[in-house]
Amino acid sequence: MQESIGFIGLGYMGHGMAKNILAKGYGLTVLGHRNREPIEDLLSRGAHEAASEQTLADASDIVFLCLPGSPQVEAVIEKLSAGLSDGAVIVDCSTSDPVSTARLSQTLAERGIHLVDAPLGGTPVQAEEGILSAMVGADDAVFERVKPVIEAWASTVVHIGRPGDGHRMKLLNNFLSLGYAALYSEALALGQKVGISVETFDSVIRGSRMDCGFYQTFMGYALEGNREAHKFTLTNALKDLTYLESMADSAGVANPTGNAAKNSFAMALAAGGNGPEDYVPHLADFVARRNGM
Repeated sequence: MQESIGFIGLGYMGHGMAKNILAKGYGLTVLGHRNREPIEDLLSRGAHEAASEQTLADASDIVFLCLPGSPQVEAVIEKLSAGLSDGAVIVDCSTSDPVSTARLSQTLAERGIHLVDAPLGGTPVQAEEGILSAMVGADDAVFERVKPVIEAWASTVVHIGRPGDGHRMKLLNNFLSLGYAALYSEALALGQKVGISVETFDSVIRGSRMDCGFYQTFMGYALEGNREAHKFTLTNALKDLTYLESMADSAGVANPTGNAAKNSFAMALAAGGNGPEDYVPHLADFVARRNGM
């Protein structure tokens, strides 16, 4: 029998993921929130709306979470777990703290509930198109069970290892991308200060060995002024690099470059970049202003 799916967290990424789950023919129950637009769209496509986490749990075999971070995940799981049946699965697609993930996995296992971490790679556009990537931490049998549902919204699904390993890999992935953002921002500011324009900078980097997909979306703002070229907030960036710092401390690994990148984002938030539409490429503005430009 086909699994019944629940979904909580219908933001930039969650809406597209849920839409593609519906398109593959799964029954879907969603939890409403203040932003009605994605909810109403999914209801028009055949989803059902739950009035509470308990109601959603009662209707679901597998529940997907796409939330801001571990505090929200922990709070929602506490409400969900009492209503989930034995053998149910929670799939956390958030970028969460692996320490929290491991603790939740053990606690849920004692109640007969499986926790899978499947953080995302990609953009909201890719979520809508169903071509995200997923880094999955799960026991082998549970991975085989959830993989077909994940494949509804991901074109690349990699089984990283045990529960928690997906979030560990995601933090490493975001360390690279956010480290790039910090480097690009500082390079652009320094270039401007010494007379190298953004256009000249881009003419050298684009198409070279230093070019990549992240560079191109970052420069969508720096070069073209598209404020929505990469819709990932500065607040979430700082959160992820803080989780990376915690993971490095737990492993006893020096992380000076990660901390330097984290401090760039902390500086931007302290200067007012903590709004819901302050995105990662806007870091370049805060670095420039810090240097009098």
